[in-house]
Amino acid sequence: MSRPPDLSTLVQPGARIAVRVTPRGGRDALVLDEGGGIHVRVTAPPEDGRANSAVRKLLARALGIAPLRLTLVGGATSRNKLFRID
Repeated sequence: MSRPPDLSTLVQPGARIAVRVTPRGGRDALVLDEGGGIHVRVTAPPEDGRANSAVRKLLARALGIAPLRLTLVGGATSRNKLFRID
């Protein structure tokens, strides 16, 4: 897997990050779209929280923080998710 884009400028305690997720996306990838949104593709299936866990790890890597600092605050069963940095 290649290095995801650097999102370290978004790291502030309490910041909320909205992402659009595609589970079973063929490969793990994090892409910034033209509108400034974040689109995450993961190979994990959307079962038992596996896709959410994979998204958390990939997003944390791009932010340069530990995955435990990211909390899923919205969209647990949706493609549109909202994470908070603790």
